[in-house]
Amino acid sequence: MNNFESFKIGIKGLQSNKTRAALTMLGIIFGVAAVIAMMSIGEGARQETLQQIELMGTNNIIIKKADPPKNNGKSKASFSTGLTLKDGNAIKELNPLVDFITPQRELKSQVQYKSTLLEAMLVGTSSNYPETFNTKLSGGSFFKQHHLDAYSNVCIIGAGIKEKLFKFEDPLGKKIKFGNLWFTIIGVAGEKKVSSAGISGLGLRNYDDDVYLPITTMMYKMDKFEKSESQSGVVFFMAGGQGQAKVVDRNSVEQLTVKIKNSDQLKEAAHLISRIMERRHYNVKDYEIILPEQLLEQKQKTQRIFNIVMGAIAGISLLVGGIGIMNIMLANIMERTREIGVRRAVGATRKDILMQFLFEALTISIAGGILGIVVGFILTSVISTYAEWKTIISPIAVVIAFIVSVATGLLFGSYPAKKAADKSPIESLRYE
Repeated sequence: MNNFESFKIGIKGLQSNKTRAALTMLGIIFGVAAVIAMMSIGEGARQETLQQIELMGTNNIIIKKADPPKNNGKSKASFSTGLTLKDGNAIKELNPLVDFITPQRELKSQVQYKSTLLEAMLVGTSSNYPETFNTKLSGGSFFKQHHLDAYSNVCIIGAGIKEKLFKFEDPLGKKIKFGNLWFTIIGVAGEKKVSSAGISGLGLRNYDDDVYLPITTMMYKMDKFEKSESQSGVVFFMAGGQGQAKVVDRNSVEQLTVKIKNSDQLKEAAHLISRIMERRHYNVKDYEIILPEQLLEQKQKTQRIFNIVMGAIAGISLLVGGIGIMNIMLANIMERTREIGVRRAVGATRKDILMQFLFEALTISIAGGILGIVVGFILTSVISTYAEWKTIISPIAVVIAFIVSVATGLLFGSYPAKKAADKSPIESLRYE
């Protein structure tokens, strides 16, 4: 008897009890579906993390303004003026690894166009901002150096601002108002999709509601000082009642983004920047140095752990399915003991019996694997739609899930098949 005949007999055995075969498949179906769904969630999260990190620039070192630590009772005065453009100039001058530095001075303001008012974040920056953050424009152009030199009233609006203020209009050349100043729109930034995870975990914000201005215009035409502003443009105010004076000047910024020439020198450049900042700020930690590359490594490490945990949970489902196959196959063999005896009596070999029941187990696992793939696609779609999680089904995940389902059938079907093949023909014929 050849393997094809053993396969046909195995199929007939399953068809004789379709309900039992279908119930046996359920463990494999949901196990495979769980593997595909979990791996698609993991891959989606990984891709989303990469996209969010790219918004910060993987070749960048970000220096952010931060609240200085409390004095802890020390009487030493802090003369740090906070994060300023002068810090950027010093870093550029002293660090040969730096390509260029992009400052950001930020101010929340109302934007007005005709009778419409809305909140926006005004970002004063330099002309190399698009290169620093891989920002693409959907229309117009970014401001140039001559706009900075002339303190020009020009701006680039984010995709969200365009959608809210200019739904059916071309915004280029239109004028919008901040406070008592009018600005001409010369460009529209492309959409930047920032997820809730990026906002909470990476400290990002919705950049589509930003408006970009020349930083010189913001410094000299849109003063962002404390209420106790002095005539010289420098403000002194008492902090914490400890006799400390904090200086806020016209050069203050919320962020400096340092573009490094060679990505292999990021850590070396960051160390040198840290030393420069410590000396300039008198060891006062009123700034924070962030390496997007390190954030990416941390996120990927966390994601790998998540994938392992989710894969283990899905693997348990497949294990339960495999145990189900073994249990049903053992029960099936007990019920068909006389059949085994008759087949052995008419010339079937131990190998024929082994292959018959092994084919039954394989048929269950293969059919369950195929149905599991279908259910996995459906489950992934449901998760993406209703849970609003980004999911990406990788072909590798599908192949792995199917191979594991077939391997499960082989592994858990081998013992029952061997047990059936080892039965004595005489004892099987006598079995009632």
